[in-house]
Amino acid sequence: MIYTLTLNPSLDYIVELEQVTLGGLNRTKKETKLPGGKGINVSQVLKRLDITNKALGFIGGFTGDYLENYLKSLEINTDFVRVDGDTRINVKVKSDSETEINASGPNLTKENFEALKQKIHELTSEDILVLAGSIPSTMPTNTYEQLAEICNEKSIKFVVDAEGDLLKKVIP
Repeated sequence: MIYTLTLNPSLDYIVELEQVTLGGLNRTKKETKLPGGKGINVSQVLKRLDITNKALGFIGGFTGDYLENYLKSLEINTDFVRVDGDTRINVKVKSDSETEINASGPNLTKENFEALKQKIHELTSEDILVLAGSIPSTMPTNTYEQLAEICNEKSIKFVVDAEGDLLKKVIP
C-alpha cells in the first residue's frame, strides 16, 4: 500500500471577494473549506487514480476531525496520530490577487513523534511511504532522516517531496 505523510496538515479556508478593503468590512462571495498539506494532496490524487492509499500525520481538535471526516468521505483511509491542540487553519483570500495566511499548527511532542515512528515501523517492504511537505518547527530538524532510516532498515520504499536543505539532507 502507499502511505502519505503530512506532518503539519491544515484546513484551508478559501474566501473569494470582489475586492479587499483593508481596515473595512469585507463580504465574501464564495467560501470553501478543504484539507491541505502536500501528503494529503498526494492521497487525493492517488484516490482519483483509483489507487488505494492511507494518509498519515498529526491531527487535533475540531479542525482535525473535519479534515479526517472529509478524507473519509472521499474514501481515503487515514491513520493519524491525535495530538493536543487544533490542526492549523490556513486562510486564503482571493480577490484581484491572492493573499495567504498560514498558521503554525499545534505543538508536537516527543511522544507524538514516537507514536508516528511506531506507525512507520509497522509498514513492510511491500509498502511505499511518501514524505511530503515541510517539518513543523516543534519537531527535530532531522525528522525526515529519522523516518528514512526506519524505511531503509525495513526495506520500505519511500519518496520525498521537499525543498532545499530538507531534501538535500535526506538524499543520502
